[in-house]
Amino acid sequence: MKISGRPLGEHLRLLRPLFGVIAAVWALRLITSAAGAPLGVVRSFSVTVTSAFCILLAVLLIHQRRFGGYSSVVASVFLLVCWEQFLIVSAIAMHVLTGKTNVFTAPEHHEHMHSPLAHIAGHLTFGIGIETLFGSGMACLLFWMLRTLVSKEPLVRSGPQR
Repeated sequence: MKISGRPLGEHLRLLRPLFGVIAAVWALRLITSAAGAPLGVVRSFSVTVTSAFCILLAVLLIHQRRFGGYSSVVASVFLLVCWEQFLIVSAIAMHVLTGKTNVFTAPEHHEHMHSPLAHIAGHLTFGIGIETLFGSGMACLLFWMLRTLVSKEPLVRSGPQR
């Protein structure tokens, strides 16, 4: 499968460091929660905010490296959001398998969900769908601004230089 003329593998290689950043914040959130850190400290490691930041970095990488167009931007957003939601769902699944509550299954995160399976389904449907739509809109706007307002070509002076 090719996106903007590049195979999916190239997109995954471009995004690999960003996948690592999201996974690191996810792990830090689980570790600080398990260590009994105050809720304010645990909340400072937000996987959603990190994912949004990584989406912005992905747009900058795509623009800087002339990696592709809007389809590359949207595909990158989708891949990053899927990775984020996969990590969150795996933390919820750990709770189901072990019976131990973690930060992602704390009551304040799923108070309207009646079961962990409904919580997982919510992340796999609404989490991926809404975050991909919103993230793609934000990313495409930034990409458009970069392509129209920021010149990649160096400025060339005409006439004699002093």
